[in-house]
Amino acid sequence: MAWNAEPHLNWILTHGRMKGLQVLVDGLGLRLRDEGMALMRVRLGMRTTHPLTAALSFLWEHGGGPIVQFTAPQGLETRSSYVGSPMEYIGQTRKPFRRSLREPLGPEDHVVLHELQRRGGTDYYGVPLDFVEGAGGILMLVSEDPEGFTEDDIVLIDTLATAIAPIAEAHGNFHLATAIAQSYLGPRTGQRVLDGQITRGDIEQNEAAILFSDIRGWTALNTTQSAEHALDVANRYFEVMSDAIDNNEGEILKFLGDGVLALFPSDGTDAGQVKACRQAISAAHAALGIAKLADLPVPFGTGIHYGALLYGNVGARERIDFTVLGQSVNIASRVEAFCGRLDEPVLISAPVARIAGVATRHVGTEVLKGMDAPMALHAPIGI
Repeated sequence: MAWNAEPHLNWILTHGRMKGLQVLVDGLGLRLRDEGMALMRVRLGMRTTHPLTAALSFLWEHGGGPIVQFTAPQGLETRSSYVGSPMEYIGQTRKPFRRSLREPLGPEDHVVLHELQRRGGTDYYGVPLDFVEGAGGILMLVSEDPEGFTEDDIVLIDTLATAIAPIAEAHGNFHLATAIAQSYLGPRTGQRVLDGQITRGDIEQNEAAILFSDIRGWTALNTTQSAEHALDVANRYFEVMSDAIDNNEGEILKFLGDGVLALFPSDGTDAGQVKACRQAISAAHAALGIAKLADLPVPFGTGIHYGALLYGNVGARERIDFTVLGQSVNIASRVEAFCGRLDEPVLISAPVARIAGVATRHVGTEVLKGMDAPMALHAPIGI
């Protein structure tokens, strides 16, 4: 059967590309199936740059339920599901791969081919999607036609793949931008950058509970231990703080050497202030519990303050940073600095103690660096 590729190309370039790769893959499978190609499966996979995810895949199967995109974690290259697979061959050679599933398969054939054959697949065809940058993607189709794919089928698939490649690359680049923004800036701040808040001086004033934490004895640790050990300790500490802060709806804005700066945003209302302060205190409490369970080998202090801050872009003409500025940020840092001196794991400022309305004990009244008037420091009871 000779195919007319034009209607499918028009759909790909107009409607198919607009709503994401999963919609594109679903639509492609249904369209080709409706036109008479006995497809069992369509899969689009591509590598990605992400600290946790090595690859993205989008899958459609005939007769199956709705399938959302799925991810492969880092270390994919060493897994049996990938080593020796058609995906590895296509990824390394950037050449098409075809294997008939109508004949017996041997031990040299990857397990995925055996599984597809057991499920009724008759022919496997994968084609590389070439990108301008990066490793590119792969489009894989499986037939359940008793005769497998025809040569006209292969020509059509190759033609459609050339149109799908730039669309997959564009979506991949968007995923990369999102991953970079969220990994380096956090989900809220990263989204602001993606939404276009990228101009130097693009600043807004907000209120938030500000949490500042760092490792005690970091200098001594670096002096007495190897750099590799110190880095491992720091990463374990960052994981502890990240879990505690994320679970309490906060956002880490900065890793500062051995320290963490996090925000718990408030809408400025009385209820919003209370919520932000209690979330920050809860995160500090959770961090101590997680650290104990994780057997974290170093102590750390956490200081919390509530107030107004400037939130946005600062920097030079060609190098900007998304950060927070203001006296409230400085006070949070100063409060944390007293944790070691007063031998307290968590200290909160007088405004936080007043707003949160939780049980606290007065630890001391201290003059914080850069402030004229002394401030009462409190420790939440139970921490």
